[in-house]
Amino acid sequence: MIKKKIIIPAIALSVAVASTSFFPSLFSQELSAAEIEKIVYHPLNPLTPQEIEKTSSIIRASQYGSEDMYFPEIKLEEPDKKAVWNWDDTDGSTRLPRLATFTAIKGNTPYEGTVNLDQNKIVYWKEVTEGWPFYTEWGQSEAIVEKDPAAVAALAKRGYTDLSKIKFADGPLGDYGPELTPKGSRLAMSVPRPTVEGAVNSFAHPMDGLAFLVDLNAKKVLKIYDYGTPPIPTDPNDYSKVIKSDRTDQLKPLIISQPQGASFNVKGSIVDWQNWKFQFRLDPRVGPIISTVSYNDNGTKRKVMYEGYMGGMMVPYGDPDPAWLYKIFMDAGEYGVGLSTRSLNIGSDVPKNATLFDAALNTTEGKATVIKNAFALFERYADPEWSHNGDARERRELVLRAIATIGNYDYVLDWVFLQNGSVKIMTGATGLAQIKAVESKTIHDKTAEEDTRNGVLVDQNIVAPTHQHIFSYRLDLDVDGENNTVGEILPKAVTVPEPEFARSEMITIDKTYKTEQEAIQKFDPDKIVLVTSEDSENRQGYTTGYQVMPYAGGTHPFMEEPLFTKNDYVLKRAEFINNHIWVTPYKKDELYAEGKYTTHNTDTGLGLWTKKNRKIENTDTVVWLTTGTTHVMRAEEFPIMPTEWVTAMIKPFNFFDETPTLDLAAPVTE
Repeated sequence: MIKKKIIIPAIALSVAVASTSFFPSLFSQELSAAEIEKIVYHPLNPLTPQEIEKTSSIIRASQYGSEDMYFPEIKLEEPDKKAVWNWDDTDGSTRLPRLATFTAIKGNTPYEGTVNLDQNKIVYWKEVTEGWPFYTEWGQSEAIVEKDPAAVAALAKRGYTDLSKIKFADGPLGDYGPELTPKGSRLAMSVPRPTVEGAVNSFAHPMDGLAFLVDLNAKKVLKIYDYGTPPIPTDPNDYSKVIKSDRTDQLKPLIISQPQGASFNVKGSIVDWQNWKFQFRLDPRVGPIISTVSYNDNGTKRKVMYEGYMGGMMVPYGDPDPAWLYKIFMDAGEYGVGLSTRSLNIGSDVPKNATLFDAALNTTEGKATVIKNAFALFERYADPEWSHNGDARERRELVLRAIATIGNYDYVLDWVFLQNGSVKIMTGATGLAQIKAVESKTIHDKTAEEDTRNGVLVDQNIVAPTHQHIFSYRLDLDVDGENNTVGEILPKAVTVPEPEFARSEMITIDKTYKTEQEAIQKFDPDKIVLVTSEDSENRQGYTTGYQVMPYAGGTHPFMEEPLFTKNDYVLKRAEFINNHIWVTPYKKDELYAEGKYTTHNTDTGLGLWTKKNRKIENTDTVVWLTTGTTHVMRAEEFPIMPTEWVTAMIKPFNFFDETPTLDLAAPVTE
């Protein structure tokens, strides 16, 4: 059944029926201001297209406006946290102030500010003096290189006099010390890549041994790195072409059907499912944000989490060649996970029972752009919830999914809700490898040992360097309220004094983290780390809590350590990668693990904040989970990588009085 299109300016207004084609809804420019007022309201609704463009119009018309101004980011400025928790979602509830926060570039100077959309005026404006907003200056370095005679000569030496046959990969440099990146500099590396006509895989034809260091402020090439001429791989490596094999066309249809509709309800941006209730939106920087998460426990609304999202993301490569200096990707802070979000494909990216939602973001011109089918919400069977002696119950999961294409990789971003109160936070990596051209064709060549020093030979003349995928999740858990304490339970074996039979026994040792520094730690799979309420107990008298697990499963090696020596400048850019669990007291402006302005900057996030060693006991806390993988490439991941998953998790620990899924209905047999 094809449903009538419902156009709304926030998240889709849905009924509890999943579509087997598409659920067409969403952001649109077609609504008037009066119609917007009738949409289901939530104080954390993302900015509508109208609000995005209203924000940029107010800025341009103000005393701060200019013709050359452009906007890396325009998004919702969240209201006061307590006001959001206290807001009542019944009809006629008082609306909270509607504000937009933004970054703007005038000339070579970045600014940040806030617009009050209710009052139509700027209420905050400040110059950014350290770092830079998102890297949106694509093409600037290419234009600089193409005007530089020495750079043009270096390309001509390699046979490229027609620059239309060259594309340039570029990216900003972080802090590599005062010798290479003086304070306040804005440097980028520009690396040429030949275009191959008709090639789907643009990453498969690298020109290695040549790179250009560019000063974006001075508009000039600072240095040419010319250090080799390995052959340029010519194999198309077209991953999209169907290869004829015994497997082709052998799959029989797999039908996913919910003839009575989905079990969830969506009103505006609010989701209700199996005792869970939460709000979701797309943020330009961090991608999906899940907010005001609560669990209905026999009629009592119990708080679990105010807000959760990916607060930092880093993909550093381990090749020391000059062309790879900028490939210490800070994907969230430099490029924006939300800005990189793409439309989902039904039947492949998401199952056919998914309900789809659009999202709106800003362009650098301050206009609104709509990502069709940016989110999917779907249920799936997920094995037995519990089973004993022939009596069993189905485990059903609710998945909220978005996918971001950030350069060569696609990241599948899932929030998975379980009926038993657990939440899995899953990140899947797929897409194309970053590769380099080398002399070797096989591992038996004389050049192979040196060529594969930093990576794996995945094809003739192609090495994929070793790298890491590192994610930081910011979880503002409010377990049964804002006053929480974080601590641990450590199981341990001790000797039984004067034993008659058993020589040892198992005990647990409890510890409370009183300050930030006490909480910082590596992931220990033997340990239980808990966030507990200071104001609530379960029936047995335990403080109610949630266990936090930065790593609950994966198929690549776990990122136990960042693979850099202690003197490497990379570690100064993002200290969050050094540990897996951090705890900070809640502050509205402490939002990102690596700090607010990542581009052209050092760490201004967790590493800096936690040096204050603030009190975290019995207060409103935020837990930061660092997880990820070390990616040693293999032949099976080229020319395209099958999806590999990393899973973090939170799960109730004495939050309930008993098994919370005793109320699941027995399966119906026909």
